[in-house]
Amino acid sequence: MTTVGFIGSGSIGSTLARLAIEAGHQVVLSNSRGPETLADTIAELGPRASAATSEEAAAAGDIVVVTVPVTAFPDVPAAPLAGKTVIDTCNYGPDRDGHIPDLDGTSLTSSELLLRYIPDAGLVKAFNTIYFKHLLSLARPAGAADRSYLPIAGDSAPAKATVTEFIDSIGYGVVDAGPLADSWRQATGTPVWGTPYGPPSNEKGEPAGADAIRAALATATR
Repeated sequence: MTTVGFIGSGSIGSTLARLAIEAGHQVVLSNSRGPETLADTIAELGPRASAATSEEAAAAGDIVVVTVPVTAFPDVPAAPLAGKTVIDTCNYGPDRDGHIPDLDGTSLTSSELLLRYIPDAGLVKAFNTIYFKHLLSLARPAGAADRSYLPIAGDSAPAKATVTEFIDSIGYGVVDAGPLADSWRQATGTPVWGTPYGPPSNEKGEPAGADAIRAALATATR
C-alpha cells in the first residue's frame, strides 16, 4: 500500500484520491483553507483518507500530488518533498493566473517553474490533460481492451517508473512524453489536452489508447 499526499484537493485532486483509495492506497489531503474544511470530503472517501496541512501531507506521502494554481507554486512546501516523487497536475492559464512572463514565452514550462520551488523533488507531469469526470469514468483494469492512456513527462527515470506504477494501479496506461522541457506538448490547448477523451459534455468520456496519445503529442506546436 502506498500513501499518496495531496497538496490541493480540487476536482482533479479529489478524483485522484478516490481512484487511489479504490486501488488500495491511503491518501492524505490538504488545501489552502485548512484540514477542517475537508471534513465532508474525508467522510465521503472513508477510512483510508485523512486531512492535514500541506506540510503534513507532503511529509506523509510516499508519492505527493501537487494540484494547485500556478500562482500558488511559491507556497508549496519544499523541505518535506526533497527526495520524493511528486506529480504535477497543474496547468497555466493567463486568464486565471495572470500573465507570467517566463511561461508566456517558450523558454520554460510550468513544470520547470514548479521545479524551481521544489528543486530536490523527482517531478513528473501527469493528469493535467484529462477532465476530472473522464478521469473517474475511464479507469479500466490492466489488460482491458478499452484502457486509456495518459502522457507523463519528467527528468527522473526512477520517478517516472514510480508514477507509471501508480497510474497503472488506478486504471490507466502511460505514454512517456519525454523530459520536463517537452511537457509543453501536453499543456493547455495542445492536441492531447482533453480532446482524445471526448468533450466535457460527454461525462463518460471516450477511451484513448497509446497510439492516439502519441499522435496527439507529435502534432503539438509551440
